Amino acid sequence: MVRPGIGHSVEGIHAVTAALAAGRVERLTVERSRLESLQTMLATARGLGVDVEIVADVRRDAATDAPQGVVALCRPIAFVSVEAAVAATAPAAVLVLDHLEDPRNVGALARSAVAAGIGGLVIPEHRAAPLEATAFKAAAGAFEHLAVAAVSSVANAVDALKKLQVWTVGLDAGGRQSLFGLALLAEPVAIVVGAEGSGLSRLVRERVDVVASIPIRGPVESLNASVAAALAVYELARVRAGT
Repeated sequence: MVRPGIGHSVEGIHAVTAALAAGRVERLTVERSRLESLQTMLATARGLGVDVEIVADVRRDAATDAPQGVVALCRPIAFVSVEAAVAATAPAAVLVLDHLEDPRNVGALARSAVAAGIGGLVIPEHRAAPLEATAFKAAAGAFEHLAVAAVSSVANAVDALKKLQVWTVGLDAGGRQSLFGLALLAEPVAIVVGAEGSGLSRLVRERVDVVASIPIRGPVESLNASVAAALAVYELARVRAGT
């Protein structure tokens, strides 16, 4: 039985280095041709008592196409409650994912969120990208710094956030308000990002406090989900910095 949580298997130099720093790595598999370039990582792993295996080709154990010569089996990052995700940042800054399916998008999104100072992430338990090797590699260590809550219903999570006095802002190309300069971003807030292609689900769109859009000047209909989320979290950071 898989233990609950995320990040059971991690690949790529940055992601594995972050997992080692977090003390989660239980077993490290390293490609022989990479030994010289990964000496620091190996020394850290052995110093922590991690089992290390040297192999001719690490790709036999990898889930991604480019594991960069290293795969780590890890203790998972445990899920937290929605309340804990809210409490991870003061004032609250939470990212809610409404059934994104591409793990690379989710990983990139997590990386942007942490860089912008967001501490909490809410994800659906089902019909969403698995937060494992591909997402962790794209996140380059960001998941080690996020409080992640898994919920059975994103729409109900939006309601729960409201009860916790957190404003909810859904990103949607059809939103009547611009995300840029949105005053609510200075308050305890959750930014809700919809799935690739379909965007926010109907119930979620109906329940968020504000549906905001990112102005698009050129001849394109919408932005990639991770790009839109990156713009949103950095706009949040800009508003809170007062710049």
